[in-house]
This record gives sequence, C-alpha cells and structure tokens, in this order.
Amino acid sequence: MSKEATARIKINKLLEEAGWRFFDNEEGPANILLENYIKITQKEIDAWGNDYEEVIGGSLDFLLVDTNNKPFCVLEAKKESLHPLVAKEQARKYANTVGAQFVILSNGIVHYLWDLKKGNPITIFNFPSPDEIGAIKEWNPDRNALANEVVTIDYIVTVQMPDYKVRPGWNGNVESSKDFIWANGLRFLRKYQL
Repeated sequence: MSKEATARIKINKLLEEAGWRFFDNEEGPANILLENYIKITQKEIDAWGNDYEEVIGGSLDFLLVDTNNKPFCVLEAKKESLHPLVAKEQARKYANTVGAQFVILSNGIVHYLWDLKKGNPITIFNFPSPDEIGAIKEWNPDRNALANEVVTIDYIVTVQMPDYKVRPGWNGNVESSKDFIWANGLRFLRKYQL
C-alpha cells in the first residue's frame, strides 16, 4: 500500500472518530463532501480500494460542511512523506473560494487546524468534531475587554489555583512562599512581564 493511501486511511478514521460522516445515517446527513460539493458514495469508496492516488482528477481532499450544507472546513490531505504545511497556500485558496473559515492540514501523522480569520495553523492531535468547529467559529472575544484586562503578578496563578492565598504554605508574598510556589508549580509573572 502506498504512503498516500496509508495517510488517507488514517485521515478517514480520524474524521469518523471526530463525528464526521461520509454517509447519511441515523445521526444525520453526510457532512463530508469531496471538493466541488460532491457527495461520496459507497460505490466510489469500493472502487478506490486502498489506492487513493489513482482517483480520477488526482485529488481526494475533503470539504466538511455544517448542518445547512455550508462549507465549514477544507481538509487538505498529503502523503506521510510530506509535511502537511506544504499544502497551506493551496488549501487557503480553496477555502477562500468556497467560503470555509477553517482548514485542516494532515498527512495522517501530523495535523494542523487553521482558522483563516484568526491566525496561523496550530498543531492538533485529534480532528475537531463538527460541534467543536462550530464553537470555535462562534467564539468572538471582546477585544476591548481583553485590552482593558488588569494583569497583576498573580494573573496566571489565579487560574492555576484560585484560592492560593488561603492555602497553608502561602506566607503573604512571593519571596516568603517560594517552597509553596515550587511545590504547586505556580507561575507568577515577573515585573518586566507585567
């Protein structure tokens, strides 16, 4: 079996494990389409077998759609011997063409999720589910609130251990509580970080 076929089989499994569907079933309609909005059929999968390199048209990348059949995410798959980021610009062009906000770049081993509106590709270990992609798409932080957020020396610590000030071992300040800080792995900001 070729390296590309191996990668595609892994990618198909990761999609299914994340809740994406190649076919209509009791959970809902198929939400994985071939590029150009073509629904996948069992006959096509049987014809492909394990040799995804011999598909007519030369490409078998996927378009992931939402419940309204609108493009959500382009999945650009590469063979295992290629780093997935080599397909970054190709995937961006296709995503922009179909109006998808997200791109998944994968070679079956290494995977990236890219929100085209909010930054660069980030490494992921599992493919996001349709619900997770939807939540990411809907998340819209208030930039003004973030810019006005008060950052103090214990900004990170309050997330790590919100009640650190009332715990035994905390002696009222960083200098006299070094053992407590070390034992609990707490991260206080330094003055230059403020």
